[in-house]
Amino acid sequence: MQPFAFTAGFPYKTATSDLGPPMQTQNPFLDEFAKLTTAAMGIAQAAGEEAKTAMRAQADRLAAEFDFVRRDELDAVKAELVALRAEIARIRGDGDQMARPAQEAG
Repeated sequence: MQPFAFTAGFPYKTATSDLGPPMQTQNPFLDEFAKLTTAAMGIAQAAGEEAKTAMRAQADRLAAEFDFVRRDELDAVKAELVALRAEIARIRGDGDQMARPAQEAG
């Protein structure tokens, strides 16, 4: 027997180790079970995607039915409101400047 030493594959044994070749199973039941679980996972993933798509379509339909405002439309209205408030403030400022000379003369 060889003395213990770290090898490139440590702690895994190579095929030429003292234990013989690695164990492999040829059980057809396990092979079929692995295929079945793989197929079941694929079906579950597809069903999840389908449910997600259906929920998204339902949410879109409800949003259209309730006549919600879209985000981009809301942002456009907010921008118009800011511009109008600035214009009103400018007009009020011009009106105040016109009123001041009249008050000073009176």
